[in-house]
Amino acid sequence: MKDKLPLILLIVVGFMGLTDRFLPHPAPEHLNQYMRDTLLRIISAFALILGLGNLILRHMNRIRKKSTDWPHSYTLLISFFVASVIGLFGGVAGELWFPTRVGTFDFNITTIYNQMLIPLGASMFSLLAFYMASAAYRSFRARNWLAILLLGSAFIVMLGQVPIGYRISPAIPEISQWIMEVPNTAAKRGIELGITLGVLATFLKILSGIERSWLGSGR
Repeated sequence: MKDKLPLILLIVVGFMGLTDRFLPHPAPEHLNQYMRDTLLRIISAFALILGLGNLILRHMNRIRKKSTDWPHSYTLLISFFVASVIGLFGGVAGELWFPTRVGTFDFNITTIYNQMLIPLGASMFSLLAFYMASAAYRSFRARNWLAILLLGSAFIVMLGQVPIGYRISPAIPEISQWIMEVPNTAAKRGIELGITLGVLATFLKILSGIERSWLGSGR
């Protein structure tokens, strides 16, 4: 029953979600809307609690065992606690039950998002740009004619995005735009089609009970 009950629930809920796409009737539409608006929110709330609890326990174990870079776990736990208290009791854009103002500085959850989280995210992506450039330098080597074609296309696309490309030749931005709109779009559609077919095959395997790895290891 430990394995059969989750499998039965998955199959029943999966077929209930499919009925909305194939049966043009108000009852399946209302049922699907109820599942999206109510049940998924409840499941997401429990998943959030489970995920946060797992995150906290993992970093507490790192601190206790003095694992690699364990002092950084203190930063995460303290930041999580402070942000949670301010978000729960300090309101969104002003004081609610918890004082979030120090002088003229309004320290609420909106300030944390706009002044701390967004700059940290921008710093992370700016650092990723250097890793991407390094990986591109190692990958774009003219070993064969396909690599030469990739290297030339990438060079034209990048050159067409900066003003110097237009100064060299007005045709460079046009060629760059054509590469982005025609060959690149065709390749993206092929990749998306393959991903869609893979997702559909996995969905059918899970729905039919063939794929059971999500029930745990060894199944």
